[in-house]
Amino acid sequence: MTLTDSKDTRHDWTYDEVKALFEQPFNDLLFTAQTIHRNYFNPNQVQTSTLLSIKTGTCPEDCKYCPQSGHYNTGLEKQKLMEVEAVLAKAKDAKTTGATRFCMGAAWKHPSKKDMPYVLEMVKGVKALGLETCMTLGMLDNEQAASLAEAGLDYYNHNLDTSPEFYGSIITTRTYQDRLNTLAHVRDAGIKVCSGGIIGMGEGEKDRLGLLIQLANMPQQPESVPINMLVKVDGTPLDNVDDVDPIEFIRIIALARIMMPKSYVRLSAGRENMSKEMQALAFFAGANSIFYGECLLTTPNPEKNKDLQLFKSLGISPEQHIGQSDTAQVQQLQQAIEQQQDQALFYDATATP
Repeated sequence: MTLTDSKDTRHDWTYDEVKALFEQPFNDLLFTAQTIHRNYFNPNQVQTSTLLSIKTGTCPEDCKYCPQSGHYNTGLEKQKLMEVEAVLAKAKDAKTTGATRFCMGAAWKHPSKKDMPYVLEMVKGVKALGLETCMTLGMLDNEQAASLAEAGLDYYNHNLDTSPEFYGSIITTRTYQDRLNTLAHVRDAGIKVCSGGIIGMGEGEKDRLGLLIQLANMPQQPESVPINMLVKVDGTPLDNVDDVDPIEFIRIIALARIMMPKSYVRLSAGRENMSKEMQALAFFAGANSIFYGECLLTTPNPEKNKDLQLFKSLGISPEQHIGQSDTAQVQQLQQAIEQQQDQALFYDATATP
């Protein structure tokens, strides 16, 4: 039986077989990934999410890639937990510009008891707008996961970041098992799992493959798998690591699609540094989700208009809202493009020079 014949997800991937897949000729690898992708998804639709940092900076973790860590001086402007109404206003804007999921991230080791009521109100409010909800708040215990589920949280993001073997070179304040425990609490509460990793932190090929094996071999694979390309930030310990080879990155996207055929594979951080051609290859390799907007937590992301123009040039449309027709979705896409173009051409004669 070939990979494309199987309709079931596997949880018994071995390193040797994953390495053999990874080392296939590039065209063969992408053909396999695209064929599998078409078995489970519309190849010309991409799910769009918007990510908002609801609490920024002073995180006690020492993740070497992160400008929000309190261990490094990156010049990041710190921000306390946002007011609920301010978060909901951002969510309304995101929905207007085509996002179907609103993700909220807080730079915490774990949410505190005093902050949880506000977080739960954010979930309820965003859900009431008709958007899917996602949060990333650090580690969770069973009680916290259950309360988020009761509030209506759809997804919880908690990345594994890299392989178990390389993890200690990147983070020392939280163990790999801590991350797996949080994912187990989330799954037990009935919340969908969003978990992936970062490519380009100085890890080797074995670690990149090891990350995918960890994700794919979970008892239930994550519904959403963000694949991030490291955004190097001055002041972090990883600000001078070598760039990721674009072809190697696309190979990882294709491999994620093959190993986790039913998961959304998100082309996540680092898109600001990807050409249109590289992003197009990523979509062909099986990526079918993006963060959509000018900022991804604290690092740049392509502007909405660039994303819309890229979608238009590739014949891709955002995955439709629940209850919204394909025609309405396309019209909304076109209106957003035209509106942003008009704004770019508008000159305010009353403005002070």
